[in-house]
Amino acid sequence: MSDIKKISIVTNYNIQEKLTAAMTVADKLSQFVEKVYIPVQYKDRIMRAHQHRKFFVYIPLEEVYDSSDLVVGIGGDGVMLEAARRATPAAIPILGINMGRVGYMTELEMTELDLLEKIFEGDYYLDERAMLRVEIRSNNGSSKFTAYALNEAVVANGSTARIIDLQLSDSGRLVSEYRADGLVIATPTGSTAYSLSAGGPIIDPKLSCFCVTPICPHSLIARPLIFPDSAVLEVKNICVREKVLHLTVDGRATFDLYFGDTAIITRSALQAKLLRIKNDDFYSKIRMKKFV
Repeated sequence: MSDIKKISIVTNYNIQEKLTAAMTVADKLSQFVEKVYIPVQYKDRIMRAHQHRKFFVYIPLEEVYDSSDLVVGIGGDGVMLEAARRATPAAIPILGINMGRVGYMTELEMTELDLLEKIFEGDYYLDERAMLRVEIRSNNGSSKFTAYALNEAVVANGSTARIIDLQLSDSGRLVSEYRADGLVIATPTGSTAYSLSAGGPIIDPKLSCFCVTPICPHSLIARPLIFPDSAVLEVKNICVREKVLHLTVDGRATFDLYFGDTAIITRSALQAKLLRIKNDDFYSKIRMKKFV
């Protein structure tokens, strides 16, 4: 039998389609658990829509991720990235139910909810995914902040479409200097996201590596590079034409990278735990999602 007793559902309840889907999922889960936890900021929305269930418990968002045995995310890869950012430090697994356009990291479609029963029979496994630790250091070596990413860290010019200059090193050894729109440093999980769109390779998530993919490089020879995940990658802002560049983590949080600042990117000790029910392998999911 499963040891999963406390389940939370996260989605954008302000979108009617996702609210309806969440209620369908909650009703299915109520066959196996006594309570389903919902972020308290959506209580009014659920009440106004007359969708409250007697088994709902409304708790603060931080408790959703600290107190649950499982977080169910309904949406696309965006909700999975947000859930991973919050749930991974507490080692809480995540189950994704797809309502996005691709939903590569999600496990189930809305037509497959009968498979939820397998969780409570103990018929599942945890797919552990490597994450990045991203730190910005100033020119004098002082640390400005630290963040974590499941997919990628991107250094670019932000909303202005102008080419920039970046220097890439590994453990202090110069790798290359780039004139490009930016650089994507991706995990194997993130290899099917922005890195793929920029021309990077698809990487099996079982591999222990990073991929560095230049975005629209102004060069005939700049190509994606694969590094072991023991690498200490350093992306330095050497662009004298721009006042500030931007470091974006998993497409959400954005931080300023001033001239002389360096983004230090290493493998995090944290691992995201994605709950899997089906026996789909990596390559069957690629075929299903039409990446190739």
